[in-house]
Amino acid sequence: MMTTVKKAIITAVCAALCVVLPTAFHAVPNAGSIFLPMHIPVLLAGLICGWSYGLICGLIGPLLSTLFTGMPPMAYLPSMLIELAVYGAATGLLMSLVHTREIYTDLYISLIGGMLIGRIVAGLSRALIFAGGSYSMAAWATSYFATALPGIVIQLVLLPSIVFALERARLIPMRYPQ
Repeated sequence: MMTTVKKAIITAVCAALCVVLPTAFHAVPNAGSIFLPMHIPVLLAGLICGWSYGLICGLIGPLLSTLFTGMPPMAYLPSMLIELAVYGAATGLLMSLVHTREIYTDLYISLIGGMLIGRIVAGLSRALIFAGGSYSMAAWATSYFATALPGIVIQLVLLPSIVFALERARLIPMRYPQ
């Protein structure tokens, strides 16, 4: 079991990464929507610290990034706050509910489920709130799946490996102690 202080520290590091990673990726045109660098630390906070910390990271990370770097621009910030908060919360919630006795299975179910829930809620919020009915299924599928495919692959490869490595290094508690 991790202490509240340790969870808060990990979440703060992940929120800081929400500022640093996009800055590194934005040397490439349109890199944010292709590689999804801000999603990585938010999903990681949810996987490691739980739903409430993932939610907080999903709210604080993009806000700090906008304040310090201007990315995302203010016009996109509200929809990104919803999207990333849902990613962090859903991934953390699923991680608390899924117990297959296999760490990688738990991680992949929680990660894929959280990513799908986040994309559905983000699409709905864009269609109903931010785009005023001018948002189509084709636009949703293109922006959240086709364009984002490299970022999705990076998340699916990188995040379970990071969590597993942190467990093996005993930096976070083992989910299933030997």
